[in-house]
Amino acid sequence: MEGTDPVNKKLAVALSGGAVLVLALSGCTSGSGAVDDKLVSWAKQVCVAVQPQAKKIAAASAAIQKETSDNSTPEQVQKTDSQAFRDMADAYRAIGAAVEKAGAPDVGNGATKQKNAVQELNGIATAYGDLQKQVDGLDTKDQAKFADGLKGIATKLDTLSKSGNDALKELEAGDVGEAMSQQASCKAASASASPTAG
Repeated sequence: MEGTDPVNKKLAVALSGGAVLVLALSGCTSGSGAVDDKLVSWAKQVCVAVQPQAKKIAAASAAIQKETSDNSTPEQVQKTDSQAFRDMADAYRAIGAAVEKAGAPDVGNGATKQKNAVQELNGIATAYGDLQKQVDGLDTKDQAKFADGLKGIATKLDTLSKSGNDALKELEAGDVGEAMSQQASCKAASASASPTAG
């Protein structure tokens, strides 16, 4: 019988894929082009808001990974995973709110790109919220059932981490990405969200 440990490792691997979503918002493109002042101030506002959320997502991912390396009880795994999913849901919702608050970037189709990115971020937040409910509903008394339940969650998480951040990529294409890449806070956010190997 597969215990919870290898299953939670799958969760950790799937979760590290989720950190890639934050990278998309962190303007990882490096460039040195001149960018319009309005865009620079838009990027600054978004990047400053993203940085603490990127740290929160990285910490949640690390908590799940740590729980896989210990011989944790199902109760400990459940508690850690539940908290991590809640933190991730909150973080993505906060990033969505920051993008919404910043307004549309001053680029072609800026309003549409912004709206789509906010919807996408809120969708991701909702998905993590659902995962939290699922983890909370698992039976910790029966290790085999618990491991099976975690497997289902790992599969959903994997799908979530591979699913689109197309709207985010679209939002930060071209000049927006250029402006974001010039922000120190975005560079810090992308560094803290980089998935750790494991």
